[in-house]
Parts: sequence; C-alpha cells; structure tokens
Amino acid sequence: MKEVKFTELEGFRLGHAQNEQALTGCTVVVCEEGATGGVDVRGGSPGTRETDLLKPQNLVEEVHAVMLAGGSAYGLNAAGGIMEYLEDQEIGFDVQVAKVPIVTGAILFDLLPGDPSVRPDHKMGYAASQNAFHHPVNKNGNIGAGTGATVGKALGPEFAMKGGLGTYAVQAGDLQVGAVVAVNCFGDVIDPNTGQIISGACDKQEQSFLSSEESLLNQLNQKEKTNRFKGNTTIGTVVTNARLTKAQANKLSSMTHDSLARTMRPSHSLVDGDTIFTMSTNKVEAELNSLGMLATKVMEKAILRGVKAAEGAGGVTSYQDLND
Repeated sequence: MKEVKFTELEGFRLGHAQNEQALTGCTVVVCEEGATGGVDVRGGSPGTRETDLLKPQNLVEEVHAVMLAGGSAYGLNAAGGIMEYLEDQEIGFDVQVAKVPIVTGAILFDLLPGDPSVRPDHKMGYAASQNAFHHPVNKNGNIGAGTGATVGKALGPEFAMKGGLGTYAVQAGDLQVGAVVAVNCFGDVIDPNTGQIISGACDKQEQSFLSSEESLLNQLNQKEKTNRFKGNTTIGTVVTNARLTKAQANKLSSMTHDSLARTMRPSHSLVDGDTIFTMSTNKVEAELNSLGMLATKVMEKAILRGVKAAEGAGGVTSYQDLND
C-alpha cells in the first residue's frame, strides 16, 4: 500500500475557492461519469443538501459532485454555482430535455472568527468547480471549506484553535481510497496513536489544553442551562474505485464515522452536524469490512493533516503556533 495524492485518484476532481480575508470557503469533489453515493449524518445540528436522494430505496443511483462549504446554512447556496458549471460541461443525470447535475453536500459554521456577512455563494461554488477542472491543488489547512474552520469550542469560541481542510489517499494494488474533510469540531482533536490532544480548547496564555471532555464532565450536575456555542460540524467524503451498491456506499459512510470518534472528543454532539459522504466509481472488487477499516484509517490521516497544516488566522491559535 502506498500513499498517493488525492488529485491522482482516477475519476475524481478536487477544487477549492475561498475568501481568505472573510475566512470562509467551499470545496467540491467532482465525478464526471457519476459516482455511486452514500451518506451518514451523525451530528445533531446538520446542514445538508440532497441527502434523502442517497437513500438506497430512492431512484437516482449516482451523484456528480459532493460539496463541502462554510457559511452555515447560507453556504448551501454554493451548490447552485457547482450545478451551473457542471451543466456547462454537459455533466448530469439525463432527463432528455436537460442533464441535471446531482450535487449533494453539507455545510459547517464558520461565521466566527471571520466576517459573518460573507459566505460561500453561487459565484464561489462556480469558481471551486472551475478550479477542480483547471487548477487542482493538494494543499491542506486554510483552503476551501477549511478556511474558517475552528476546533475545541466546547468552552466557547475564545478558547478555540484553528481547524482546517485535510486530504489523504492510498492505493493498494488496483484499489484506491481517499478522503477529504473539513475539521470544525466542538470537541478536541486527538491523535489516536498517542491518545494526546493535538488541538482543542486551549488556555492561550499558558499554551495548555483544557480538555473538553473533563470540562463537560464537571458540568454534568450543573442546574443552570449552559449556552453552548453552536459553531461546529466536521464534514467530509470518502472516495474510492471499489465496486459498491448504493446501500454499501451508505454503510461505508457509517463505518468511516469511526474516524471522527477516534480523533475528536467528544464527537457527534448535539451541536455538531457531523456528516460523511461516500463516492465510488465502481471499478474494483473489494471486501466491505476491509474497505471500511481502510477508509476509517484514511479519514483519520486526513483529519490530523488538516489540523496540523492549519495556520493561525483571525486571532485564532493553530497547532503550528504551539509547535514552532
């Protein structure tokens, strides 16, 4: 098994667009031929588009793009720009009178620390799609949907650290598996190999972690309602050339959520909208249990890479700031 660049995966294109001053952006993964799609939404505050379409009992078998965007619910508007660009390329589900691009996706909350009046929109979605075809990059951290991402907000935004966008991909024989994820979680980010916090709720003066889990446990018997900061959600997609049915693609998304549980504490909270998609080009036979384990490992690597590559922005400290 060898690591490959996400942009080397056959049948997929990756594009980003962002506003670095406003700290927001969007990311799109395109499959021109159409990919078998699946999804699993685990968080309690999701913001999603066309996820019902991915249920096995529903008609459409393939998706043409998965969008990951900031901007909270406003960011769903970026999907319109992705649809327009794909339509221009004559990519979509043939309904005889037109080809309708099937674009599913999810958003995260990044209205802090940047400019809350600037969000991913139609224009940004179109630009991300153009970049997927003409300017693909393998950058991680402050790019696309990870531009304004933050982590460790269980104690409030003033204790947060910078999150980011991460990618990772591997090839084992003919099988390819990749992941792209925007890390923007309520809890701390953990290195599962050491069990240590690498980014999260942080005392900036002492440069020490406050442990979101311990802080939440200390509030267990608190009678007053706590005003939880709801600016969270980690969203991503697994891509592969493994041969999957629609039901299996949904199951692969479900299995891959183990990566969030292993790297984020807590994960899948009421104030996260954690969502993982699957896209498959259906080229190579693979055993589903083994594929699920591999997808989880690949997503873990992408999560850690996104956080470690992030740079401080908007006054928010990053992993790099603490490890110079």
